[in-house]
Amino acid sequence: TLRKPISQSSMADWASKNLNMHTQGIFRRRISISNMLSWNGGSIKKPMLITSNRTIKKEACEMFKLVQSYMGDRQTRMDRNHVALVTVTKCWSMQGLRDELYIQLIRQTTDNTCYRSLAWGWELMAISLAFFSPSPKFQSYLEGYIYRHLDSDEKIAQHMKELVDLKNKKITKSRKKRKQNAEDEGLPISTYAKYCYRKLQKVAVTGGKKGLRKPTVEEITHARNAILTPSLFGSSLEEIMLQQQHRYPGNKLPWVQTQLSQQVLALGGEQTEGIFRIPGDIDEVNALKLQVDQWKIPNNLSDPNIPASLLKLWYRELEEPVIPQQFYKECINNYENPDAAVAVVQLLPELNRLVLCYLIHFLQIFAQPSNVGRTKMDVNNLAMVMAPNCLRCQSDDPRVIFENTRKEMSFLRMLIVHLDTSFIKGLV
Repeated sequence: TLRKPISQSSMADWASKNLNMHTQGIFRRRISISNMLSWNGGSIKKPMLITSNRTIKKEACEMFKLVQSYMGDRQTRMDRNHVALVTVTKCWSMQGLRDELYIQLIRQTTDNTCYRSLAWGWELMAISLAFFSPSPKFQSYLEGYIYRHLDSDEKIAQHMKELVDLKNKKITKSRKKRKQNAEDEGLPISTYAKYCYRKLQKVAVTGGKKGLRKPTVEEITHARNAILTPSLFGSSLEEIMLQQQHRYPGNKLPWVQTQLSQQVLALGGEQTEGIFRIPGDIDEVNALKLQVDQWKIPNNLSDPNIPASLLKLWYRELEEPVIPQQFYKECINNYENPDAAVAVVQLLPELNRLVLCYLIHFLQIFAQPSNVGRTKMDVNNLAMVMAPNCLRCQSDDPRVIFENTRKEMSFLRMLIVHLDTSFIKGLV
């Protein structure tokens, strides 16, 4: 469900308080907010947002040129992938530049009369959201801007036509040029906006790219491709199954789930102390995530904690948890009753039931006494680390969250101990 973002009047109020108002002409007249937030073909001499940081002030002006280069509004010798990489790396490394980039993109995608440039601006916003979120202070403003474009293709086309007509009255241009502007093609802006809206919701909660390794060209390409081809991470189970239909038409379970689970076992995870509790190296996990999203499993893995960490991430990032929200209360109410807990599983939609049963079957391997002696991860520990990846409490009350966490763990423990998952062997 889409949250209702802040109103346009609130957005205008936010802009008036946070924009670093620019001036023009020999009398240094202040530029209006509407002009500050409209496409600009020239350069800027100071940041869009108020800041006292000298480094940010300098970098912001350079970054504006990069944004223009990516959108095709400024000539550059770099290819667009490299321009995106430099831009994203600057903001990923310097937190103070992130809101500045997003406000620059808002400016350059407002009243832009070239559809190709407009589409590439939205594309850069989508790529950026794969690596970092805006600050909490700026999030609602960006959310409001994206929200207004979720269903705006006709309005954009009409507005663009009006702007071009107005421009052509002022400056006579060749018919060829005019025709080219009208016929620029690309994805509908609403496609970018819908992707950006979902991505913003997620990145605001999970944070962006973690680890010490800087962004790579491969990650930039992957982030761009994800706009049209949903990632295996953060999608719904139905979307994932739809994606793999032509690759593995006979599979009844998500390929990513079974492959990562088998990798953990192949690398001796059931004999590794602290499995699922000790995280794998974050940069190695990121690298594996990139490979898995391209339907590849590298054969040079040696640490079972890496696929184990990625597997947990996959469960945690599902658009809807393995146990859908409408069954949450049922789970919490039956956390001490084995029969009732098992009965809840039978009520789940078929795909969710199979995915959950596969997970429980997998955890039951680790819960065997011969393995617990090595892993030090008994059924209570397994339930503790996996429950947050299967159930999501919707309350904001810390007391409710604390109380429910205990019940979530107990519910999952009931399933590991009492759920019969022997049928799973015939599925895989």
